[in-house]
Amino acid sequence: MPSALAGLLAGLSLIVAIGAQNAFVLRQGVRREHVGAVVAVCVAADLLLIGAGTAGLGALVHRHPAALTAARYGGAAFLATLAVLAILRVRRPERLDPAASGPARLAPVLGTCLALTFLNPHVYLDTVVLLGSLAGQRTQPWAFAAGAGTASVLWFTALGFGAGLLRPVFARPRAWQVLDVAVAAVMATLAVVLVV
Repeated sequence: MPSALAGLLAGLSLIVAIGAQNAFVLRQGVRREHVGAVVAVCVAADLLLIGAGTAGLGALVHRHPAALTAARYGGAAFLATLAVLAILRVRRPERLDPAASGPARLAPVLGTCLALTFLNPHVYLDTVVLLGSLAGQRTQPWAFAAGAGTASVLWFTALGFGAGLLRPVFARPRAWQVLDVAVAAVMATLAVVLVV
């Protein structure tokens, strides 16, 4: 399989999952607020981390088990916190309706996006360690990285700008509750998997 195609498929298999970052991009897309900026931050972060992993940072981190252990437990705590926050949002459905709250300002939206991206150790395990290790095994590691980066561009663009099509579905707080229950379940499961 060509390296670029292998990178694309590996990138999509890791990035297309219900998680806090994807739920946030979906939420912004449904609200049609700062979608381009949010997509740009998510893509730029993935490209940076995939590039760092391909350049060898993943192998360096892999050689230091204490760093991986710290990332694993820190990631589990972070994901468990996100699960709790999602459940708390479910308990207050009136706050989930995008129409009920005013338009969000760009700075807090980007701050939240950056936090969900860079404070989640799972993203480092996926991009820097896993994709970086897979790229290092290829004869054309940068073609693999380009394919994985393309997966990020395609996914976040489709999710952010395609979410507007789901606006009628998410016009009711009940739909947001279902999404947040799913996010909480996935985050809790990932937290347990990281520790175990």
